[in-house]
Amino acid sequence: MPADSDASKTAVPEAKSPPTAFGKGFITDAWYFAALSRDVKAAGLKRYELLGEPVLIGRTRAGQVYAMRDICPHRAAPLSAGRLVQHDGEGETVECPYHGWRFRPDGVCAAIPSLVQDQAFEADRIRVRSYPVVESQGLVFVWMAADPRNPSAPDHDPPVFPGVVGGDAKLVEWMDFDSHVDHAVVGLMDPAHGPYVHQQWWWRSAQSRHEKAKAFEPRDHGFAMVRHAPSSNSYAYRILGGKPATEITFRLPGYRWEHIQVGERQVLALTCLTPLTETTTRITQIFWSDHWVFDLIRPFLKRGARAFLKQDGDMVNLQNEGLRYDPALLWIDDADKQAKWYQQLKREWLKSRAEDRAFANPVKAATLRWTS
Repeated sequence: MPADSDASKTAVPEAKSPPTAFGKGFITDAWYFAALSRDVKAAGLKRYELLGEPVLIGRTRAGQVYAMRDICPHRAAPLSAGRLVQHDGEGETVECPYHGWRFRPDGVCAAIPSLVQDQAFEADRIRVRSYPVVESQGLVFVWMAADPRNPSAPDHDPPVFPGVVGGDAKLVEWMDFDSHVDHAVVGLMDPAHGPYVHQQWWWRSAQSRHEKAKAFEPRDHGFAMVRHAPSSNSYAYRILGGKPATEITFRLPGYRWEHIQVGERQVLALTCLTPLTETTTRITQIFWSDHWVFDLIRPFLKRGARAFLKQDGDMVNLQNEGLRYDPALLWIDDADKQAKWYQQLKREWLKSRAEDRAFANPVKAATLRWTS
């Protein structure tokens, strides 16, 4: 057989996993948390990565937040490495550091400095992809469209979180996990891993595991563990005094928050999961509170939040040792029911967008029972 005979064979394209498959693809036509408002400085340019796309987020001197693809269409230099400038008749523009091309906050090219006067080139026909941005509750959200080259306008607003009180966030911690966002989400909502992964004495004793029953109901683009008294083996709630009542909510594409009320006082613990790439997810934990004890315990809470993130991150790295063999995953009720709901929500979201119809929440009210 000739040595080059294989070259004549028809190449078979590699099969691609559907975007609805667990651990594959992203939820699009959705608002993703990108940054804290306080981190987007006036006249500043900062590079982020969202869903595998480089995104420049900036703020004009007048206070307007904007986002555009962080690649100059001329020679691909990152626009975030440039500066915000102002020229007569142009307003404020982002100037590319390579050749000085200037782009307005909406992505339209305002000027190409290398052109001479008699070269009739319409610079404003050149555009850098821009992204809708909303700034709310001290957070910056970016709309990631299913078709970035022909994006539709956002048809819903970013989430509004309860309990954002006391001005600026009291505490912010973040960490990048080597994980697809799907694995990060279900790891976050997994109720059974606590006694094995998080064994701080001040949180919960490994010897205090007992059966729990919690009521859940569908919510906007997600579901919630309805308001209830915290479990008796959760030590951390006791320092709040009174009779805390907590509600835990999950919403697509990756938000989970716990809203605690103690009389008239509130605590909000928000976790935002932002996929940077297919294999990296940023976990950002943000806390607000008007409870007087919060300022006293903040140093301890900061260390605790960091410890929780590191423990979860270490477990993700350990899990990756098994995931690289692409095994089938076994999900059981009721401890894994929230993970199943997430998968159903993701599938329905992508299907409803593809079929151009309203999202129909697949979650049904239920009481789940597990031991932790």
